[in-house]
Amino acid sequence: MATDSAELKQASDRPVPRRPRARKVLLAAFCLLAVGILLAAGMGWWTVSHYLGKVHRIPSVFPTDVPAEAQPEPGKGGQNFLLAGVDSRSSLPTTGEQATGDLWKPGAQRSDTMMLVHLPADHSAAYFVSLPRDSWVYIPGHGKAKLNAAFSWGGPPLLIDTVQRLTNLKVDHFAVLDWDGFKKLTNELGGVDIPLADGEKRHMNGEEALGYVRERYSLARGDLDRTHRQQNFLRAVFAKTLSKATLSDPFAAKALLDKVTASVSVDDQLSNSDLRDLAWAHRNLRVHDMEFMNAPTSGTGTVQGQSVVNLDRSAGERLWQAIRDDDMAAYLAENETDSLTVSPR
Repeated sequence: MATDSAELKQASDRPVPRRPRARKVLLAAFCLLAVGILLAAGMGWWTVSHYLGKVHRIPSVFPTDVPAEAQPEPGKGGQNFLLAGVDSRSSLPTTGEQATGDLWKPGAQRSDTMMLVHLPADHSAAYFVSLPRDSWVYIPGHGKAKLNAAFSWGGPPLLIDTVQRLTNLKVDHFAVLDWDGFKKLTNELGGVDIPLADGEKRHMNGEEALGYVRERYSLARGDLDRTHRQQNFLRAVFAKTLSKATLSDPFAAKALLDKVTASVSVDDQLSNSDLRDLAWAHRNLRVHDMEFMNAPTSGTGTVQGQSVVNLDRSAGERLWQAIRDDDMAAYLAENETDSLTVSPR
């Protein structure tokens, strides 16, 4: 009995194991952390969804009833966007979240800016190829004319059909900005600093920037120098907005989304999830990863009393093939291009 009493005393003197309670505390801490992460992610997701949901979508953008022989060849990777800047005669906004006017009416608008943007599958770069508005091309149903007449005659579907037949490239998505939205976006960004040929920069507000990108008569190469001015402006916008500081600051990123969604319209096939994926995949893209160039040309001329730009079909096919092959880096290494270096005066 004495032995039993001693053993009982020793047992009672041992510390009570606290592991179960410690595990509970640890589990509770993990649960709180998980809830916090989910709440933060949920708020971030809500914010992104909220702003992407405000993007103005354009219905019926893509051409229909295009014969099989006129359909573009499938590419080997990446995506192609067609960007258009529209000279709208409407007194109402035609692009952006406040768009109340018609984006297109027969003969009422022309697309003064057209750029094909190729985003490669590895998300390493972005390639901007300007199609001069005065390019003399075949427009389905209308014969030969200036490229900017396609939008005037048939809106986005005819413009996309014309560009696809010209390049044999599939246009995956379409984005458009009218001049009203252009000025508004520029002003909302606080203006932009445009690099000039003399190494200086000129700060421009919306009205000044619009005059800068539309001017051609005082430029040595006319329409070809104007497209470089448009590229130079776009590069300046990217330099101001696609910085690590802006993208990593939730308040700055929110403000940027606010400004962009207020001015730009996209095709209704570009869903919120597509836009989220696009933004995430290119989150590390910076201005030095972007290449700006003109489509190959063989000079300018006059047709039926109109000043036109003649496209170089042979050189152009090498460029379009490189985009189809998703191999623009190799193309640029092997070919001379009319690339943007500094802004034309």
